Amino acid sequence: MAIDHVNLGVADVAASRAFYAGALAPLGYVVMLETPHGVGFGKDGKPDFWISDRPTSAPLHVAFASPDRATVDAFHRAALAAGGRENGPPGLRPVYHPSYYGAFVLDPEGNNVEAVTHQPE
Repeated sequence: MAIDHVNLGVADVAASRAFYAGALAPLGYVVMLETPHGVGFGKDGKPDFWISDRPTSAPLHVAFASPDRATVDAFHRAALAAGGRENGPPGLRPVYHPSYYGAFVLDPEGNNVEAVTHQPE
C-alpha cells in the first residue's frame, strides 16, 4: 500500500469517533490510539485512519477496502446505525467496472465514506 495514513480534520471529535467506531467495525477497524487532539483507527496493529480536531476536511471522499460484498453490506448497516446518512446503498457500480460493489454514507462532518470490494460475487 502506498499511502501510510489519512487524517481527517473534524469539528466534533467525539461525534466522529462514535460514528467511525461503529461504521468501521465490520471492516475490522478499532480505535488503536487516542491523543489529546485526535483518534487513530486501524487494524492489524497499525492506525492508518485518523480524525483530529483541526479545520474540517469536509467534504472529502474516503473508501475503505472490503474483502467481500457481505462486509460492504455490514458496513452500510453499521454506518447508518452509528448516525451516518445514506449516500448510496450497497450495490454494483458497473460504471467503474463489472465487479465494483460499494456502499456510501455521509459521516457527521459530511464526508462521503465508502466501503468497496472489487471481488466478483
